[in-house]
Amino acid sequence: MLAYLVLLLAVLSRILPHAFHAVSWNFTAVGGGLLFFGSRMHAQSGRPSWSTAAKLASAVAVLAATDYYLTVFAYQYPFQIRWYLVTWIWYAAVCLIGMEILQKPSVLRVGAGVLASSTSFFLLSNFMVWVGGTMYPRTLAGLGACYTAAIPFYRNDVVSTAITAGALFGLPVLAAKIAESLQAAQPNRLA
Repeated sequence: MLAYLVLLLAVLSRILPHAFHAVSWNFTAVGGGLLFFGSRMHAQSGRPSWSTAAKLASAVAVLAATDYYLTVFAYQYPFQIRWYLVTWIWYAAVCLIGMEILQKPSVLRVGAGVLASSTSFFLLSNFMVWVGGTMYPRTLAGLGACYTAAIPFYRNDVVSTAITAGALFGLPVLAAKIAESLQAAQPNRLA
């Protein structure tokens, strides 16, 4: 249940800035949310199952619907599936990254997941802009210009993914440590 609430947070982090005309921040909970969602996808046996595939499909479907909504209603562009196939595959891949490396989260694993998700999105999405768009010439210099122009977005994505993943994976650990220290501080009531 918590994983789906996090997915809802990711969706809202994309939609609400448009509702309040505050899109310049470029902060979304998508990368961190997908890493967390993926970490919660394993079946009780610890192995992938049909329920794992259904969870993955549901996450991708919810985010694909968000892409449709934003494209048609917020940006007022025609929706073409071919523009989003790589993004939808990326959503699934980030869930799988979370499923594989974040079953037992650590600072190093969460940091690796953050960098892997943000960097892969930066590389894939901007490559697709270069290949499918008309903003940049289809030369090596055009590809370089496309990636250079996207660096501020990459920086913001790394920061927002790190904050989101850090909170999702770190706050439960912090709460457990606080509870543990409070229990240790209480005198033994049985004595």
